[in-house]
Amino acid sequence: MSAQRRKTSRRRPSRRRIGRTLLITGCVLTAVAGGTAWYVYRDLVSSIGSSKALEGAEKSAHGDVNVLLMGLDSRRDQNGDPLPDEVLDKLHAGSSDIGGYNANTMILLHVPADGSRAKAFSIPRDDFVAIPGHGKDKIKKAYGLAKAAKEDQLSAQGVKDRRQLEQEGREAGRRAQIDTVRNFLGVPVDHFAELNLAGFYHLADALGGVPVCLNKPVKDRWSGADFPAGRQQLDGRQSLAFVRQRHGLEMGDLDRTKRQQAFLAGATQKLNSAGTFTDPVKLVKLIDTAKKDVVTDSGWDLLSFVRQAKNLSGGKVQFTTLPIEGFGRNHGEDINVVDDMKIKRLIAEQIGPQTTATPSAPGASSSSPSSPPSPPSSSPSPPASPPTQDSGPQDSGRQDSRPQKGSIDGGGIPCVD
Repeated sequence: MSAQRRKTSRRRPSRRRIGRTLLITGCVLTAVAGGTAWYVYRDLVSSIGSSKALEGAEKSAHGDVNVLLMGLDSRRDQNGDPLPDEVLDKLHAGSSDIGGYNANTMILLHVPADGSRAKAFSIPRDDFVAIPGHGKDKIKKAYGLAKAAKEDQLSAQGVKDRRQLEQEGREAGRRAQIDTVRNFLGVPVDHFAELNLAGFYHLADALGGVPVCLNKPVKDRWSGADFPAGRQQLDGRQSLAFVRQRHGLEMGDLDRTKRQQAFLAGATQKLNSAGTFTDPVKLVKLIDTAKKDVVTDSGWDLLSFVRQAKNLSGGKVQFTTLPIEGFGRNHGEDINVVDDMKIKRLIAEQIGPQTTATPSAPGASSSSPSSPPSPPSSSPSPPASPPTQDSGPQDSGRQDSRPQKGSIDGGGIPCVD
């Protein structure tokens, strides 16, 4: 072989060597990607899976999962500190002293083990129900009443650490809110996720906006909602205004539950369509958001649920707002009059025999004050005429039928007023 040919052969690696190099590189990248995914998952679980509010609670049968999504109308972070003024200004949410710890958003998400269509049940926040240890009151108050009672109990025992009072008070609030919903609906609650006002804002921004659809334009100075009709993508500030608006809506709070359903549908669709779980940058941003604003139960395998959650977009969730019998008054406050047994029957019919009604979780009474339960509040006024809302299942995510003439096509997400 000539010197020139030997020189050329040294310059050109063989095809076998190239293939071996690519194979090794691919294996290394796969290992790194897998390790990163595992680290990110462990980081996520250790950061937000912190609540023990569901310890000892009975679970759903046959692998079904019921998740309670709770949105707190709180202007404070997880430590009880006021949100920064610049954040409050963006949220159009007023002072950090407003709102308290009411659970203004409650959605029970039922995910069947067989992969069939999931169902989400919105619970109107003013439903007048039994709250363990407190008689009857608006269902949204269970969290705040139990939190305040627990903090008073600890303070009487000499506890002065503000963060301890906040954390133990919130745990009591979570247990009470979950117990109240469980007893009201008659089904187990397997997992929960809690989000504050800032959480809506940060979640929408982490997703790069959330798609929603409006049947008509709206403008409301109270919530800051100012949107045209049609499909549109909302940033964090706009998303919060969208889910908070009730003034100017025909059915007020009852119509607001449909906004919350629409936001959930849009966020889930965006979560999957944006490739969040395959994009490290997007995934890390989402996890950072979850660390700040989300609390879940410690026993939740989020990775498994995320895989299931891929079936929750594209119109695969049936949304229902639970019906009320009418409106009433209790101690000067407007309430929703409800038929407890009717609600339990509706849930049982929709979910089916694969789940069973359960009693309160062992030890859940610790979320109530140590004093004996107070008698029920005074009876509400006779209910007004029933609302005109459709109290049956609202199949608001359908994609298999074309929009009717004159209606707006939401492109797979529900169009709401």
